[in-house]
Amino acid sequence: MTDESRVRRAVCSLLTTIVLLGAGTAVAQPVDIPETWGGDLWSRPRLTGSWGGFRDELGKKGIVVDADLLLTPQDVFSGGRKKDGAFWGNAEYTLNFDSQKAGLWPGGFIRVSAQSSFGDAVLGDSGALVPVNTAALLPRPVKNDTSLMNATLLQFLSTKFGVTGGKFFMFDAFAGEFSGNYRTQFQNTGLVFPMAMALVPFASFGAGVIALPWEGVVMSALAIGPDGSPLDNDIQDTYDDGVMIVASAKQSIKPFGLVGSQSVGGMWSSQNRFALDQDPSNLANLLAKERFPRLGDPGPILSRLLERFFPALLLPVQPAKREDDTWAVFYGFDQYLWQPEDDPKRGIGIFFNMGFADKKTNPIRFSSSLGIGGNGVVPGRPHDTFGVGWAHTEFSNDLLAFLRNQLDLGLHHEDAIEVYYNVAVTGWLNVSLDLQYVRTGLRRKAGSGLNLKNLDHALVGGVRAYIRF
Repeated sequence: MTDESRVRRAVCSLLTTIVLLGAGTAVAQPVDIPETWGGDLWSRPRLTGSWGGFRDELGKKGIVVDADLLLTPQDVFSGGRKKDGAFWGNAEYTLNFDSQKAGLWPGGFIRVSAQSSFGDAVLGDSGALVPVNTAALLPRPVKNDTSLMNATLLQFLSTKFGVTGGKFFMFDAFAGEFSGNYRTQFQNTGLVFPMAMALVPFASFGAGVIALPWEGVVMSALAIGPDGSPLDNDIQDTYDDGVMIVASAKQSIKPFGLVGSQSVGGMWSSQNRFALDQDPSNLANLLAKERFPRLGDPGPILSRLLERFFPALLLPVQPAKREDDTWAVFYGFDQYLWQPEDDPKRGIGIFFNMGFADKKTNPIRFSSSLGIGGNGVVPGRPHDTFGVGWAHTEFSNDLLAFLRNQLDLGLHHEDAIEVYYNVAVTGWLNVSLDLQYVRTGLRRKAGSGLNLKNLDHALVGGVRAYIRF
């Protein structure tokens, strides 16, 4: 298929998905602005308050400036590759702007955000293939860095239709009522977003549309660069390697007066990619060039297996197999089962998500998650939250088939159970206790080359602090 044919196919697919699906919450949008950012130290929404009234005046003009700090120390209590602890942190800086409140033009919303990371994480020590700390993937897996994550404009052309463009932070595009927010909810990546969407970049330039055809429905579609990253700020080469369409539609429902939602979505990309089913002589090429960042970028670790056991395969001698496109789809829902009367933000409910993907190019062929969540159900603690969740990830049979067979790596499926309780200490400080049990997808029989001889199911605990300045 020629590049021109792929582009035409991408445009047709985009037009179809605009009608059928939508792109979650990855776009700039209105934010809640309180009457005042001030108040006493315990009740104010931000630690630094109203800045002598200046912050309140900015809010009236549609300008919200935030600086947040997320601290996620964790420890591998037992199992994994080795018992160890690490301290990881993220600083996030965000600007939201409402053009109409600023007295400029109606219907415009701008969002700019950046992140810095510091410390070290237990992703490798846990032995898990699906990361046990989603925050440690940002801006890039277990690397200390600073990057622009989001810079988008959403412009509504009517009350029911808008267009958007810029650099999109795709992590928040799958957030739900009880899961999807790694800052205050689950930390395991399998419970943050559908792992079947593993090829969606963390951040990428692109453009799209959003539609609100009737009450309770949000539909949108984004056409983004398929190989974007937080560190890539060159908009000129966005579509040089093809296009990726990320889309979803969300319908709010209220059975028996209880708040809920249903979501469906997917991804399609025209990028020419390495196929997972390669001649053994091309495995090193695959691991070196094809990154899977939502799995914590396992290429360098798996490459060490080749170096130790099959060094002759480090030099490719056969042409690589490639695929012209790839796809993934998902479905999910959130549903409250009990809520206090006249309070749509509190109660106990359930969540579920499942996804399927193209096994020829995607390391994940099937993923699912389900669990129970609660908001403000403990007496006297109206803002505390808790969750109990299970994530199941099945890997593609084509993923490293040679190594799986020769070294008995396993790589069939991975399961994680996570429990957390998030305490709203003040309006600006949340502290969580988190515990995860992971049945890793790797097998200990792979030998001592990667310290897998002691590998066992991991018990990982942690404390999380989210501070909003």
